[in-house]
Formats: sequence, C-alpha cells, structure tokens
Amino acid sequence: MEFAHVPVLLHETVEALHIQPDGIYIDGTVGGAGHSRVIASLLGKKGLLIGLDRDPDAVAAATERLNSLPAKVIHANYSQMRQVLNTLSIPEADGILLDLGVSSHQLDQAERGFSYQADAPLDMRMSQEGKSAFDIVNTWNEQDLKTILYQYGEEKFAGSIAAGIIHARETAPIRTTGELAEIIRQSVPQKYRREKNPCKKTFQAIRITVNDEFNHLKAGLSAAFDCLKPGGRLAVITFHSLEDRIVKQQFSEWCKGCICPPDFPQCVCGRMPKGFLVTRKPVTASASELEQNHRSHSAKLRVIEKRS
Repeated sequence: MEFAHVPVLLHETVEALHIQPDGIYIDGTVGGAGHSRVIASLLGKKGLLIGLDRDPDAVAAATERLNSLPAKVIHANYSQMRQVLNTLSIPEADGILLDLGVSSHQLDQAERGFSYQADAPLDMRMSQEGKSAFDIVNTWNEQDLKTILYQYGEEKFAGSIAAGIIHARETAPIRTTGELAEIIRQSVPQKYRREKNPCKKTFQAIRITVNDEFNHLKAGLSAAFDCLKPGGRLAVITFHSLEDRIVKQQFSEWCKGCICPPDFPQCVCGRMPKGFLVTRKPVTASASELEQNHRSHSAKLRVIEKRS
C-alpha cells in the first residue's frame, strides 16, 4: 500500500538544519521520508540519516525510499532516540527533526481509523499496538472522557459529547468512526454543526490519548536535545496550539540564563543558557505552499541550536 505523505515546510526545515555532508542527522518521525530524502541526498559517504518511526507502515515505506541513500530506518518512537544512538555506537547528532502529528497516509487510509470523513473501525494507533480508540470510547467513564476532550481537543461541548458517548454505548458498543462522528454531531448545537465539522476536536483528543502523544513529545524533546552535539540544531514542526505550546515552553527553558531574583546585585546562581533560538517566531507556510497543501495551514516550525 502506498504510504503518501506531503512534507510541510520542507525548504525552510532543511535550510534551518544547516546540513553538513559528513553530518549525522535524525528524522524522529520519518513517515513517508519526504524530509528525509532531501536531507539524505545532501549527505556524503561519511554522513548518515537515521529515520525513526513507531508506525511499521512508515518504516517499510521509508526503508524502500531511502534505499539508495546514506540512511538507516529503525522502528522506534522518537522518545527512544538515545537508546537507538547507543545501539549504533553514535554519541551525538548534528541535527534532529521532529515532524509531529498524524501523517497524510494515516489520515487517508480509512482502515486506520484516524479520520471522521470515512466509516472504519475505531483504531487511531500509530504503532498499531496497544489500546485503541475503541477501548477508550467504550470503557472510559464520562468524567475522564470529558477531561480529555476539553484538555486535548479544547472542545467547548466536551460535557455533552461525553454524555452522548455514554448514552450511546448503553445500547451497543461504538465500533466505527462513522458511529462516533454521528454521536458527536447529535451532541452539539445545530448552529455549531453548520459552522464547522464538529468532529475534529474530539477525534484529535482521542488520537492524542491513544498514542500518549504529549508525554512522548516531552520525553522526545529532552532526548533530542541530549543527543545533539554542541552547535547542533533541533527543528520541530507542530500542527496545533497544544503541541506548539509544549515546544515553545521547553525551548524557552533551554534558552534561560540567570534565575536569580531581580533585586540581587549580581548573579549567584551561575546558570547559563543551554541553547539559543534560531527562530524567534515560528516559521509558517508560504502562500504557494498553503495553496498546494491544505495540511500546511496549521504547521509551525521552531528551531533551537545547542550552545557550544
């Protein structure tokens, strides 16, 4: 099956990483290898691109597409990159990319259960292992469902949607994306239904929960920064405000120097910044990219460089 993925902010990301021909680079979310192919094509014989992904479909596709290039693809979550480098006896990387969120392939393949635009079994597992969306929708209590819809989906009708799910599953388990989408539609006001598709935020919240995305992101950012050599760069592409907030706050923490109280006459903490921002503000898609790829509309690129 073709693993389709259109890389967003491709030129901007590759440029920001400052690719060196003999460098070591990690694409922590290799997907369809869109970014990775360009990075690997700029490497010489001593360079290496290491592609990681938790999705076995992505690993298979990327392995094939990077076959003739200086690249190695490994089935692993990006939060495990330190272990991966240790296994390869590689101490540090010159640059690391994390392209977050769900891929075009995962959305477009109905049977993966990510999309509310097609009827398919409730799944949403990027790794294709562990608990699924079916498990969460059919076993979690109303309060827990309401909490994730509000926190991870920023859904203002989280309470009524959670109640609708509980009510529906009293009759029979909710087995498909189509069934869940209809419950969501019936649980929100008609005006809300007319203004926009009411399913997006709920599906996002459940997907984030199924894949434990925020915990992996926090662990992955720490692992990536630890794996960078001094002068190396970490580039992160986010697709919604919650992800971007986590990245922005972590980057800010790494760039923070003295934390002494402002009334101290001189610094006594000795804290030095660990990095500096390459991008003061997030980089967004150009007008031409927005026209060609609708999934680039919410993309934001942030880049940090590790201090020497």
